[in-house]
Amino acid sequence: MATVELRFSAQPEHVRTARLVAAAVARRAGVDEAVLDEVRLAVGEACSRAVGLHRSHGITAPVRVMLSEEEKTFSIEVGDEIPAAGGGGSHGAPGAREAGAADLDSDGEDEMMGLAVISGLVDDVEVTSTEDGGVIRMSWPTTPATIVP
Repeated sequence: MATVELRFSAQPEHVRTARLVAAAVARRAGVDEAVLDEVRLAVGEACSRAVGLHRSHGITAPVRVMLSEEEKTFSIEVGDEIPAAGGGGSHGAPGAREAGAADLDSDGEDEMMGLAVISGLVDDVEVTSTEDGGVIRMSWPTTPATIVP
């Protein structure tokens, strides 16, 4: 199992680099070429969301991106450092950790829209949060490289 870890400061200009790295690693892992645009878009959306959360909460810790190649799966985890309200648990929307569903402001709506976009691009997506922060985990099937005689 190969893993690449990327950490970057919460600046919007670094999201492009994260997208490029994710696409390159996904290609090397065997993700179908037809799906690479979806990988780029999903990673861009997840990283933009994490950058926005860090900036709006004054968090200086870096955004974390883990790219892992497993036997038949390529997965990406994008993590933020925004703790869950109340000290833990799994929430459907980490952006709503501090605001109830009834009082989502425009930032909360943007976060929910971002999650909806990711869910539309990725069949296998999981959103969790703990007292250490939130994680969006996305995965795609891989095909083994074939050797042509």
